[in-house]
Amino acid sequence: MKNLLPFLFIICLISTQGIAQDAKMKSIFNGKNLKGWEVNPEENIWWEVKDGKIHTENDPTNTGSTLWTKKEYGDFILELDFLMGKGTVDSGIFLRSDKDQIQIGISGSLKRDMTGSPYIPGKSYPKEANGVKDLLKQDDWNTMKVKVVGQSYTVWLNGKEVVTYQSENMPEKGPIGLQLHPGNDMSIDFKDIKIGKL
Repeated sequence: MKNLLPFLFIICLISTQGIAQDAKMKSIFNGKNLKGWEVNPEENIWWEVKDGKIHTENDPTNTGSTLWTKKEYGDFILELDFLMGKGTVDSGIFLRSDKDQIQIGISGSLKRDMTGSPYIPGKSYPKEANGVKDLLKQDDWNTMKVKVVGQSYTVWLNGKEVVTYQSENMPEKGPIGLQLHPGNDMSIDFKDIKIGKL
């Protein structure tokens, strides 16, 4: 049995990679409007679509807002491109709820860039993404991929895996959210948002 363990591990690894590669990716942003998305708070003054991109910028009171998918997802792969805008960018991607987030930009609590790292309310940043400083482009588009299976998620930044995290108490299904953090004079753009169900 011991001799079989390495082979079983390789088979499992190949199988897992195959699932990721075989996921049929579908656009969830049509490049024209916010169809399929909903804003919280409801009266939208933060999010707009222009030139095929979702642009978000805080209002003069820096209220903050979250753009949620209307659909809910279980296990999935999400891919999107983001471009840092003006000010102190503090954004992120919510996974199934507002309790698990992948950070984009400067952490308000740590005062440094934590892009790619999971943020959990009450736990802050339980694990920091690796190698982000060398991968992140401050003045150009970046591609982020997030794979969520059960309570576990893995993040890639510009093609490189940067973190895997085992969460707790994630709902089995929920929407995906894009965050505009309150309290900051900032903007950020998103485009090419695709998801593949696993």
